[in-house]
Amino acid sequence: MSEQKVDFMWLESKCVGGDTVVFRLEDGAIVKVKVDIDRAGVAVNFTNPDGTPNYNIGTSVKISVIPANKKFSIPKSQFGAIPSKSPEKPPMIS
Repeated sequence: MSEQKVDFMWLESKCVGGDTVVFRLEDGAIVKVKVDIDRAGVAVNFTNPDGTPNYNIGTSVKISVIPANKKFSIPKSQFGAIPSKSPEKPPMIS
């Protein structure tokens, strides 16, 4: 016997306020939290026990921390080839 399924109608979502909340920590660091709705739907063949609609919401959260000194490091190996130094004077043409 297969389990009954709940069907959902896909809903479009639109951000009505800012999608990023910014916090300043005690040490001066800034924390940015960005939230997005990946998927939203309302059940078409099921309601909550109190009769209200049942929603299924999928979200993603991105957290960025900016230290107070605003410094970071990257290994030199991630830079690839270092461009050659260009000549200081153009060649002389006679």
